[in-house]
Amino acid sequence: MRTSPALRTAALTAAATLLLPLTACSKSDGSGPAGSRNSPVAANAAEASSSGDLGSQKLTWQPCPAPSAAQGGGKAPSPLPGGTPWECTFMNAPLDYAKPGGDTIRLALIRAAAKDKDQRIGSLLFNFGGPGASGVATLPAFGTDYEKLRARYDLVSFDPRGVGRSEGVKCEDDKQLDARYESDATPNNSEEVDSLVKNTKTFALACKQKSGKQLPYVGTTDAARDMDLMRQVLGDQKLHYFGISYGTELGGVYAHLFPKNVGRAVLDAVVDPTQDTEQASLGQAKGFQHALDNFTQDCVDRGDACKLPGSTSKEVEQHISELLDRLEKKPIQGLGQRHLTESLAITGIAAALYSKQTWPLLEQGLDEADGGNGGLLLALADSLNGRSQNGRYDNSMAANTAINCADSKQRFTSGQTEAKLPDFRSASKIFGDYLGWSLMTCTGWPVAGAWKTPDVSAPGSAPILVIGNTGDPATPYEGAKAMSDALGKGVGVMMTYEGQGHGAYNSGNACVQQAVGGYLLDGKVPSADTVCK
Repeated sequence: MRTSPALRTAALTAAATLLLPLTACSKSDGSGPAGSRNSPVAANAAEASSSGDLGSQKLTWQPCPAPSAAQGGGKAPSPLPGGTPWECTFMNAPLDYAKPGGDTIRLALIRAAAKDKDQRIGSLLFNFGGPGASGVATLPAFGTDYEKLRARYDLVSFDPRGVGRSEGVKCEDDKQLDARYESDATPNNSEEVDSLVKNTKTFALACKQKSGKQLPYVGTTDAARDMDLMRQVLGDQKLHYFGISYGTELGGVYAHLFPKNVGRAVLDAVVDPTQDTEQASLGQAKGFQHALDNFTQDCVDRGDACKLPGSTSKEVEQHISELLDRLEKKPIQGLGQRHLTESLAITGIAAALYSKQTWPLLEQGLDEADGGNGGLLLALADSLNGRSQNGRYDNSMAANTAINCADSKQRFTSGQTEAKLPDFRSASKIFGDYLGWSLMTCTGWPVAGAWKTPDVSAPGSAPILVIGNTGDPATPYEGAKAMSDALGKGVGVMMTYEGQGHGAYNSGNACVQQAVGGYLLDGKVPSADTVCK
């Protein structure tokens, strides 16, 4: 998603990182978290020439190694059902597209070949959001979810520039990040405000010292140009695309830059391209509050089966608020030598709201924290912050900040931020201050931002399917309508999923998957305003 950096993540990896490791941990000691291949046509020659000779480079595909620490670590991806292997490679792209003959940057790619080579359409390129998510690590984790689409496409993803193995941005080390996340993200007095400002500037300085050369070139426009270079190098006449969360903004920017090159494209969990940083953060405060309201109401509806006290949704929320107030005054035991602070608890709550499947973990974590054991909420926070169980962080947080700050022009002082807090508190009692203070993330950043809002108008593009989820906390439903309208008449095709959680396709909803498959595989554009329940 195009998150407020305080709540950054890859939309889909949230469910996997929460459900798989946490359920395993909870068993430990009971005290913690548990077509045919086409070549580029002459009509694209002008766009291809902007990359110099790189459009004709040949890729060497090899078996994928285990993900690097910057990608989140783990084991090498297993073959798909039927034995199809995952293959990896690197592609060279200009560091600065204004100087196509200058320095280059290596971009990591992954693919799984189409099942039906005779009916193959081309490559289907995925971006899973963040910004800062490793596509090379994420696609194999969810590869079976896209098996139907692999009938006619090579499934392809990549680490965007500055992410993972694509010369990932480096900032603070693991110990510094631990301290950063434990620190107070919702200051209540001048001393705490000064500490937040200092921490923000210290992080920006670390990024400049370790990755200063690439920081001007990690923005969304550069990533979109990279995708068109991938299209050429992969041998595709059109770019077929599946963008999720922030990947929808990236897809919209691509469509604006290269409307004639758009093939069949789907945007799911849609970022509102008309909102600036402040509006987007405020929208997220409302979105997460809406998701929390749904969670607390579900708790009430289950009666005594819910572990949290309260006979109304508001009473359950008040219990959560009182827990956070206690954590601000006195953190509790978390995992090992680490403690659960108020800020980490809010992060953990947000992490669990990304999917209805993780609501039971949120209920359990809140109940255990109320009894003095913060392990599960801390583990939930770690999943969102990109921290593995061995204490290593991936680079998604550094990349998220670098990309957001390369894009957004807005920079806020502490005084400006404090003046906006009443609006955020009105939007959400739990998340308001947290997301309000995140407006300062780019304060002191060494690179100026590119825009207030991105241009995604794409006259002449093929239809782009835009899917909004009415219960999405991170990319509120209204963003899908805004994206569809901004793409332009005859381009944006809006459909609705009445569900819970972040995104629609990976919810498993048959109606959504049928509509997406019908378009990507058969070219059947769904009727405008289709509703799936």
